[in-house]
Amino acid sequence: MSRRGVRSIAASPLLVGAIAVLVTIIAVFMAYNANSGLPFVPTYDLTVRLPNAANLVRGNDVNIGGARIGTVSEINPVANNNGDATVELRLKLNKEVEPLPADTTVLVRPRSVLGLKYVQLTPGKSKRSLRPGSVVPLRNARPRPVEINEVINTFNAPTRRGAQQSLNGLGVGLAGRGSDVNRAIENLRPLLDDLEPVARVIASPSARLSRLVPSLGATASELAPVAEIQAALFVNLDTTFAALAGVARPFLQETISESPPTEQAGIVNFPLQRPFLRNSTALFRDLKPGVRTLPTAAPALSVALQQGIKTLPLTPPFDRRLEGVFRALGDLADTPLAQAGVKRLAQTARSLKPTLAFLTPVQTVCNYATLWFRNVGSLLSYGDANGTWQRFVALVAAAGPNNEGGPASAPANGPAPGNYLHNNPYPNTASPGQPRECEAGNEPFTAGSQAIGNVPGNQGTTTQGQVGASTTAGGGR
Repeated sequence: MSRRGVRSIAASPLLVGAIAVLVTIIAVFMAYNANSGLPFVPTYDLTVRLPNAANLVRGNDVNIGGARIGTVSEINPVANNNGDATVELRLKLNKEVEPLPADTTVLVRPRSVLGLKYVQLTPGKSKRSLRPGSVVPLRNARPRPVEINEVINTFNAPTRRGAQQSLNGLGVGLAGRGSDVNRAIENLRPLLDDLEPVARVIASPSARLSRLVPSLGATASELAPVAEIQAALFVNLDTTFAALAGVARPFLQETISESPPTEQAGIVNFPLQRPFLRNSTALFRDLKPGVRTLPTAAPALSVALQQGIKTLPLTPPFDRRLEGVFRALGDLADTPLAQAGVKRLAQTARSLKPTLAFLTPVQTVCNYATLWFRNVGSLLSYGDANGTWQRFVALVAAAGPNNEGGPASAPANGPAPGNYLHNNPYPNTASPGQPRECEAGNEPFTAGSQAIGNVPGNQGTTTQGQVGASTTAGGGR
């Protein structure tokens, strides 16, 4: 076009206004239909069936592998023959993804906690493909993900009260019992040491553990006809034990405490056929404390004997049936599966030794487990009729490069005095290979310099909750 023609067009206000109005109409039309894709651009259209729309709206994105490949153009409810209602989504996809495999799956996923959703397509491996306009069946829909509001709604008032009561109960139950927990953990390793030879003996072929289970079944079938007699036996046993309760402490308690050395003496002496009188001497020596208590225990023993006169005549049938029980135990011992199970128990006991050796000092030396339960119990220890309160302290990240307020390329190292990283991810707890110290919660704070890893020096083994403790542990500083 010549310059003269351009000047003639520009000189006509009516023509310039008409062009401006046309451009405005086109811009408004394109903006209105932006969520449905640009006009005159070819698309790959599919219809997807889902159990429900899951808060989708027109214009939501359609993604494959995290990349946007289209939008949702329509959302229509569909009534099925069985009375249920489903939904159909019309998707406008880029032509570059055509064609998708016929077994492509569909999942509605949240984009944020504010409720924005998008449709995720996962291409399958089918050799058949979806042609434009095809319908992706309902069987290709995957279960919807759990929404954040559904997770929050699970913590209703009864659940919150139950959690609060459980935490308070654990805190009160362990309060002041740190030494008892320590002794229990210390005694656990000797128990496992003693369990290993016992398991080895049970697993040996000579024990015939494989016959136990069939024999137990045979024993149960034999005991069924005499169930009432057995019930009466237990009633009488209850009477007997009620009579013994009067002399349980300290008399029976001392008898039980003296039984292990007596049994050990029998294990060692009987195979060697040591003289009977020597064993009798040791037995009476061990019985001396109990004999001294007979003058005071005689009335209770008399009651026990009177009950025994009524009970003992009922025991011979039971004793005769015990023979089948022991035969069954022998059959179980010969079962390969039972032997393998006992061997696995022995392996488990051996494998737990190094773990317990490493974890025992965490409680026995540093008292960390007790402190953890106490702190967790106090986290939600206050509240009112509307719910509980969580106690916390808000910390503001120091200003400077690589501070803890956002992503960092390296540990914070100044220049501001407060912008130095202090982190001890693996504090010493007096475990094997570590110094004998309770480092967590006792580390000194070094201002103006980094402190990553174990700090120099020994911080001692005193933590809160121990006798004579003067410092607080249980949280890094």
